[in-house]
Amino acid sequence: MGMKLRRSKTHILLLAAATSLTSCTSLPSAGPAARNVEAGAAVKVTSADKPTAVGIDYALVDINKSVLSYVADDTQTSLAQGFGGGRGGAPSLPLGAGDVVQVAIFESQSGGLFIPSDAGSRPGNFVSLPQQTIDHSGNVSVPYAGRIRAVGRSVEAVQQEIEDRLASRAIEPQVVITKISSRSAQAAVLGDVRQPAKIELTEAGERILDVISEAGGLSAPGIETRVTLQRGGRSATVQYDHLVATPSENIYVAPGDTILVDRERRTYSAFGASGLNGRFDFEESKLSFGEALAKAGGVLDSRADPAQVFLYRVVPKDTLAKMGVNVSRFKSETVPVVFRANMRDPSTLFAIQKFPMQDKDIIYITNADSVELLKFLNIVNSVSSTAAGVPSDAVSIRDSVESLTN
Repeated sequence: MGMKLRRSKTHILLLAAATSLTSCTSLPSAGPAARNVEAGAAVKVTSADKPTAVGIDYALVDINKSVLSYVADDTQTSLAQGFGGGRGGAPSLPLGAGDVVQVAIFESQSGGLFIPSDAGSRPGNFVSLPQQTIDHSGNVSVPYAGRIRAVGRSVEAVQQEIEDRLASRAIEPQVVITKISSRSAQAAVLGDVRQPAKIELTEAGERILDVISEAGGLSAPGIETRVTLQRGGRSATVQYDHLVATPSENIYVAPGDTILVDRERRTYSAFGASGLNGRFDFEESKLSFGEALAKAGGVLDSRADPAQVFLYRVVPKDTLAKMGVNVSRFKSETVPVVFRANMRDPSTLFAIQKFPMQDKDIIYITNADSVELLKFLNIVNSVSSTAAGVPSDAVSIRDSVESLTN
């Protein structure tokens, strides 16, 4: 009877030990398992048909010769096309509220309205009125001529009106208006420049690069700098290097313009079977797909499937349509696209050197099927080894328990 009791106790202890060994909570872990996270959720938001599906439709496009013609150049807006002002003379700068002007009135001889007859040794036959600011109503005041409308008019037009009003009282009056400061004709230069400021424009005409220079120049590398022009509720952006290299883009600045200079650290990410995983800077002005792969350590010979090298990017729908892709399924104006490069084809190496990278592109390289098979075999081998060791482990536990109960 005692022997049977001891055997029952041994079986119970063996069962408890086996249960504790197989329990998930007894195994090392860096955090909760996926099933624990899902089980503890108060609310689950998943797709009804495919619980693991993200729900984003995308297009798969193989990189080939025909595709290169649609991605060879980076999409970029144009200042010249958007605003004009690249050719011809500088824009006119009419008078505006806040401008400080000085009015000088000449008469042909003394004894008139402004030049007394006893002027004597007075130098010149003119009188300069005190400097005045064009008021918020847009007027200037001239004695005996009254208030003259100035806002939105040229200096010549205002001069002529003053002369006409004084013609019956002064002796052959001639009027000269001098701008002391032109606060209405200013442009703001902001962002990554050394001295952000409002730049006063002149009749000589200032272009985009001129006002950036007056603001102290760039405070960031030109290779990573964008220039945005805002005017009348519209805006356009170009790369600084493109602006310097393309004179037609260096257009005239107009009053009220805002020029925003900002540094754009263009980056891309690489994942999967590449030599290095992570985020990488472009550094160069232009970076090709092939150069981006090289920066990420290339394709791992021991893991990667060279026929399945992917680049993820959002592409305008009309660009895909030009490639011959059926875009009727996509509702938005942009389409998520996965470009695939088959590196087993020798000519693909030439193609990826002409395929330009864009900001926030993602490169993903899949594992070869043989690698996935090797992973599976390792798991099988591990399970087999563990299963083979279970009887001997059980015998060791039994012997230990019997030694304690005897």
